[in-house]
Amino acid sequence: MARRTRERILETALVMFNSQGEPNVTTNHIADELEISPGNLYYHFRNKDDIVEQLFTAYETRMDEALKVPEERLPNLEDIWMQLHRVFECMWDFRFLYRDLVDILSRNRKLKLHFGRMLNRAAASASEVLKGLAQAEILRATADEIRASAENVLLLTTFWLNFNAVRNSRVDPNQEDLNQGIYQVMLLIAPFLRDAERLHLNTLAQAYRR
Repeated sequence: MARRTRERILETALVMFNSQGEPNVTTNHIADELEISPGNLYYHFRNKDDIVEQLFTAYETRMDEALKVPEERLPNLEDIWMQLHRVFECMWDFRFLYRDLVDILSRNRKLKLHFGRMLNRAAASASEVLKGLAQAEILRATADEIRASAENVLLLTTFWLNFNAVRNSRVDPNQEDLNQGIYQVMLLIAPFLRDAERLHLNTLAQAYRR
């Protein structure tokens, strides 16, 4: 029962953080939503930062899985599509982290260090995929272009939700916003592809275009 209560607290907090924004939700709000006492909540978590850190651990595990690249062969365009799909799905499920990224990290040094390391892993993964495409002669780019493109992919992905919210004058993203983000990232690498692969990538990308 105690384990189930802990899981329910995390599940409820995630839903509330995503819908209302983490800064706007207190532990009392979470307890009220669950119809439990604040003391019961504090039995499982020291404070709200503890809840956020536990949710971040789940997010980090999921993102690391999404960033995996093929080990037995060189990557192809379908691998890029699948990786982006998994990454943006993870972002959607934990979108409060991106929506309130600067605020959350400014209050939690431990989380800031972990997020920075995760970004480094994401950059390495993007570089590895692009280098693999170059080795497979699908992509034509210099080492500097690959490095810069990987950084641009990471930059666009990390801040896409905030950029889109400001541009559209709304706070809450929707699935269409995520699809547009995938489209934008895929088109970042299109100019470096051979003609046949570029056409193929554009065909894949159209499924995500508004």
